[in-house]
Amino acid sequence: QVQLVQSEGGLVQAGGSLRLSCAASGSIFRTNAMGWYRQAPGKERELVATVTSGGSTNYADSVEGRFTISGDNAKNTVYLQMNTLNAEDTAVYYCYAKLLRYSFSRVESTYWGQGTQVTVSS
Repeated sequence: QVQLVQSEGGLVQAGGSLRLSCAASGSIFRTNAMGWYRQAPGKERELVATVTSGGSTNYADSVEGRFTISGDNAKNTVYLQMNTLNAEDTAVYYCYAKLLRYSFSRVESTYWGQGTQVTVSS
């Protein structure tokens, strides 16, 4: 069993900052990558940012330069520091982890957090 537990989101004014965290626990041999998606009302889920176990990061163009993703491999935890937020960042944010559950696992599995609402008021 693997669980991803996200921190709470919140309501923030435009231009403000918010930090999300997501911790994976359970039977985990190795986490290969973690990241964040978001889904705004009436829109498709979009990839926000990813970080690999080696520290490589990738960002959506819409958040590049404003958001920073980081990971703690020892804690199987990923963070998303969101700065200069605007109304277009309002969405439910979901973390995910791509991992191997056992040393003999040949197939990577993906697990999801419960989602957290981030609302930016203009």
